[in-house]
Amino acid sequence: MKSEPTAPESPPVANVRSRRYCLITPCRNEAAFIRRTLESTVNQTVPPTCWVIVDDGSTDDTPQILAEYAAKFDFIKIVPKEDRGHRAVGPGVIEAFYQGLSAVELDDYDYICKYDGDLEMPLGYFERAMQKMEADPCLGNFSGKLYGVLEDGREVPERTGDENAVGPVKFYRVDCFKDIGGFVREVSWDGIDGHVCRMRGWIASSEDDQEMRIRHLRPQGSSQGNIWIGRLRWGRGKYFMGSRWYYVLAASAYRVFERPWIIGGLGILLGYLRAALSRHPRYDDPEYLAFFREHERKSLFRGRVRTLEERNEAIREAHRAQKAAHSEA
Repeated sequence: MKSEPTAPESPPVANVRSRRYCLITPCRNEAAFIRRTLESTVNQTVPPTCWVIVDDGSTDDTPQILAEYAAKFDFIKIVPKEDRGHRAVGPGVIEAFYQGLSAVELDDYDYICKYDGDLEMPLGYFERAMQKMEADPCLGNFSGKLYGVLEDGREVPERTGDENAVGPVKFYRVDCFKDIGGFVREVSWDGIDGHVCRMRGWIASSEDDQEMRIRHLRPQGSSQGNIWIGRLRWGRGKYFMGSRWYYVLAASAYRVFERPWIIGGLGILLGYLRAALSRHPRYDDPEYLAFFREHERKSLFRGRVRTLEERNEAIREAHRAQKAAHSEA
């Protein structure tokens, strides 16, 4: 059955009453990067109302650096978490995120952001993000683009699609975050959420706005182990989120032309095949799976950009119709 986008029960309204946003940062052993993240965040043109940093069992100088900044800025709150003995992306990161979320009252904020500790942000980043979301009432999550930093200091774009906010900076309208039920506690949580946004009638997006380019200080996909392990995990995540084999084959072919050359794409395919052969669990939501697989089929045969544009326009049209009906009532 064809799955059509549905609008939220009440029309989303651009929230301009305030710009209260809360950052939640799960971090572990980020001493090499966290100071640059802290400096570029506390100096934002619109600083966070609250910044909860969950120290996920760091064994380096991270706790001391965090304590230094928490003593200077009263909006920074440090939440210690018991050391599990290793870094764990996917479910581990989201468990730490939810521990941080439990320390605040979500309804006190207009925006909520899962925010990594290895980033350097343009100083007007969050103000511009909120301006974008105020201008588009259908925009549920949004981000700029990630740029990696080479050893010689050159910045190179990380290849990410436009259909979701990037994983390290998941900036959400609170109404949308609540509507999608938050994040799935598994690898590919940062892909599933964007599709659920569209399924619920919200637009998820990232944009290469020059004023919102994010410096990613750690190579993409290398936070647990190395890039090869990260690509295997990526493939396993594609299996979990419900991708068909032919879509993963196409995605792997696309990724062989980026760093690390060749093996990055092969790692994704191998990770997917291993998960399939071992009967790894899959995300069990029939409504989501039907919606997601239709989106991937259309993306293969009609192109990702065209498919996304058509879906977003359908969401906006549904919103306009609902808003008109609401006005007449």
